[in-house]
Amino acid sequence: MAIISRGFHGRRPDPGRKLPPGQYEVHDFPVLSAGPTPHVTHDEWEFTLTTETGARHTWDWAQLMAMPAETPTVDLHCVTKWSKFGTHWEGVSLDSLMEDVETAADFALVHSYGGYSTNLPLEDLLDGKAWIAHRYDGEELAPEHGGPARLLVPHLYLWKSAKWVRGIELLLDDEPGFWEGLGYHSYGDPWREQRYQGD
Repeated sequence: MAIISRGFHGRRPDPGRKLPPGQYEVHDFPVLSAGPTPHVTHDEWEFTLTTETGARHTWDWAQLMAMPAETPTVDLHCVTKWSKFGTHWEGVSLDSLMEDVETAADFALVHSYGGYSTNLPLEDLLDGKAWIAHRYDGEELAPEHGGPARLLVPHLYLWKSAKWVRGIELLLDDEPGFWEGLGYHSYGDPWREQRYQGD
């Protein structure tokens, strides 16, 4: 029995826009979550990078807001088969957060308020590929979309862009996150249709 739907039926993309295999375009922003939505205030929010040696690098909300912000416009691809083109975000690049972090790790395990986690190769968080996003479409990021802050890794399926992010654990060996432990693909490349283990 499938854990969540393998997708819905939708319309074809606008001309000139390329969809990954098996995807359809949406114009709204569907909300899918593994559990209840955490409501974390700016005063409560904290983000911690923990290296494989146990060294911790922590930012509170004010410190995150003081960092240089970027405004990526990216396409989103959900494993449930919807895609949304040209989404507008504001956030802090993981390159900035990792600037003073010494690590020999190859992998990352992302942790969220509410207990969710997801794993990625560390290289997929660097070189302008990932952000801690705190604004969407010019507004503060709403809780149902992962606010106050979420990870944004748009080149992978959206479950890798963990909502309500609170930290990243840097690891020498890969460890599965929540959905990966339940049969979802460890990497999740939408262009290779890596939805489930074995894809």
